[in-house]
Amino acid sequence: MARGTCVTADGLPLVGLMLGDACGIGPEVAVKAVASGAVDDCARIVIVGDVRVLEQGMRDAKRRFDYHVYKGLDDVTWSRRTVPVVDLGNMDPDQTERGKVSPESGHACGETLKHMIGLAAAGALDILCYASLNKAALHRGGWHFPDEAHMFADFTGHDGLFGEMNVIPEFSTFRVTSHVALRDVPDMITPDRLTAVVRLADRTLRSLGKRPARLGVAALNPHAGEQGLFGDEEIRTIRPTVERLKAEGIRVAGPIPSDTIFLRAKRGEFDGVLMMYHDQGQIATKLLGFGKGVTVHVGLPVTLTTPAHGTAFDIVGQGIADPGGIEYALRLAARLAARAAPSV
Repeated sequence: MARGTCVTADGLPLVGLMLGDACGIGPEVAVKAVASGAVDDCARIVIVGDVRVLEQGMRDAKRRFDYHVYKGLDDVTWSRRTVPVVDLGNMDPDQTERGKVSPESGHACGETLKHMIGLAAAGALDILCYASLNKAALHRGGWHFPDEAHMFADFTGHDGLFGEMNVIPEFSTFRVTSHVALRDVPDMITPDRLTAVVRLADRTLRSLGKRPARLGVAALNPHAGEQGLFGDEEIRTIRPTVERLKAEGIRVAGPIPSDTIFLRAKRGEFDGVLMMYHDQGQIATKLLGFGKGVTVHVGLPVTLTTPAHGTAFDIVGQGIADPGGIEYALRLAARLAARAAPSV
């Protein structure tokens, strides 16, 4: 199906929504976001998954909305004002225990996302958004990847650079390394890898209207290495790479000590921060915007957004989960899809 053929007369982008791990809060927050109408002005939502998980989410959320079940996306009747649900029939939530890692749920999550990525790659969906997954459940469910980003790359057959952008209202972050042991990080920070991530960050932020994109590159070591006293990665690799990229015309600064770079970004000095390892930036972004943070998978043939929070097994079924993260993720997905749409 060609891109745009399934968008209705309102001209809004079509966002595929996956309900997340059935044992977590994903179905609840997804239902709350759709039922609230918070994204009705910017997107048309298509839910893909198992209708039994959707019903469980409605029970948890104590909210409902009108929906119509279809076997496939090609069967959807767009004149209906109900939310279309493509029922894959691949996850019975009554057959697994809530609030715990479930191989069955993990397998269904991967299976559903693989199906949705196929639809998006074919142009039948403009962009994807998914509620929170559980990495252990994915792995036990047969999806043996370091994280979902690598799983998505495999599903799309992508062997080039890809990464995660974490977005909060104040700024965005990009990772030079991500889900790896801390002891492996220094050896992975190479001029080629840092160059590729800076260029990806610059390209992504400019696509969101940041022209020019102002980037800050975090140091690896305390005090940016204190002129080599605490490590020389800044001297050998990070600073020379930053200077070369500046000479190419990219607006980038660094290395900047990580105990000050996020303060500067919060003040508005940078649109994006490149962090050397996962927790270097995640601590800052989750502290500043836990309920508003969104992760965007960039550099792949298909773009996906998701809330930055996890499955919150400890509060499953209590009806108290905050839908703010999934609402932000849906709205950002709509914004990205709208900017990527071809001119007519």
